[in-house]
Amino acid sequence: MITTPAKALEGLRILDVTQVMAGPFCTMLLCDMGADVIKIEPPAGDSSRRMAGAIGSDSPSFNAVNRGKRGLILNLKSSAGQEVFRHLTKTADILVENFRPTVMSTFGLDYANLATIQPRLIYASISGYGQTGPDSRRGGFDLIAQGVAGIMSVTGNPDSDPVKAGVPLTDLGAALFAVSGILAALHYRHSSGRGQHIDTSLVDAGVALSVWEATEYFSSGQIPTPLGSAHRMSAPYQAIQCADGFITLGAANDRLFNRLCNVLEHPEWLEQPNYASDTARVKNRLALATAIEAITSKRPCQHWLELFEQNEIPCGPINDYAEVARDPHLRSREMIVETDHPTFGKIKTLGSPIKFSETPTQPNRPAPLLGEHTNEVLREHGYNAKQIAKLQRDGVLG
Repeated sequence: MITTPAKALEGLRILDVTQVMAGPFCTMLLCDMGADVIKIEPPAGDSSRRMAGAIGSDSPSFNAVNRGKRGLILNLKSSAGQEVFRHLTKTADILVENFRPTVMSTFGLDYANLATIQPRLIYASISGYGQTGPDSRRGGFDLIAQGVAGIMSVTGNPDSDPVKAGVPLTDLGAALFAVSGILAALHYRHSSGRGQHIDTSLVDAGVALSVWEATEYFSSGQIPTPLGSAHRMSAPYQAIQCADGFITLGAANDRLFNRLCNVLEHPEWLEQPNYASDTARVKNRLALATAIEAITSKRPCQHWLELFEQNEIPCGPINDYAEVARDPHLRSREMIVETDHPTFGKIKTLGSPIKFSETPTQPNRPAPLLGEHTNEVLREHGYNAKQIAKLQRDGVLG
């Protein structure tokens, strides 16, 4: 007999009132782990449904961060829609929203109001600047948050125009911090029986992730500047030029640097004051990189990758995303999976980076069609066909 593996968060119900990236990514991770996530969208749908590559009300971008969820249309601007939402809250364990602060309170759906209906509710808010502070009411996108949090001031090369990190760090960071907070709040609820409000933001996430940069400023008073691919606390730790391209090299401590000097046949570097310690190497980072590249630029990338790997010196290729998708290691780790989507057919998507021995994740399910499970969810919550039809006629369900 075939048995279905247990799911880590099976039995938890999450109301997902989020759009675009940070909130949907947060709830998708919880959905991968087995939670029943009900994606609640306005009649026009999550705006990411209309991003590049969209067909009708479906897009690859929407599918990328909403897989496995159930979809429900609900007009929260209507009093009837707000009442339906309150009813759904009675059986919810977790609610995640990413409106600007005060929007949910305008609907009467803020934590203070909903906690009177469901005291065990864990209510997570993800916003641009957080729920408090002088900038709290400002809207926030990842680009804006990266600028405010200082990330753009340290990204790129020293002589480049402002550059944002290639991936949406503050969106994804806020999502991960929210997941961490939600799971901690669940643990607290097991002993206390009480839910709580969790507040995180894109700007907070950007600042929190700036560990080395803040440390440099706090410890030295020096304002961090862009270093390209280099590390501000250790060297050599950056992209290195070879005869046919670049690789990454991470000789990030004295032991590894000793090994690197011997492999490059320059043991005398170990005796030079400019390279004698990590502190000295950081101060002379550019000269050290130039000396290394004078050697590595004479042979192709693959030569150095193989040589460094044989000598246990951390290194790697700089892949584009076509190479990432073909990488046999990543495929063996199931980081590239296939999904059958009702609109796009068979598509490749990212897998889950979390590997459970007892409760495997489920990252290969498609995102819901717009309103796909509206009737199903409402019936589960006690609404009959007549009531659902009236809500439909009144525009509450789109």
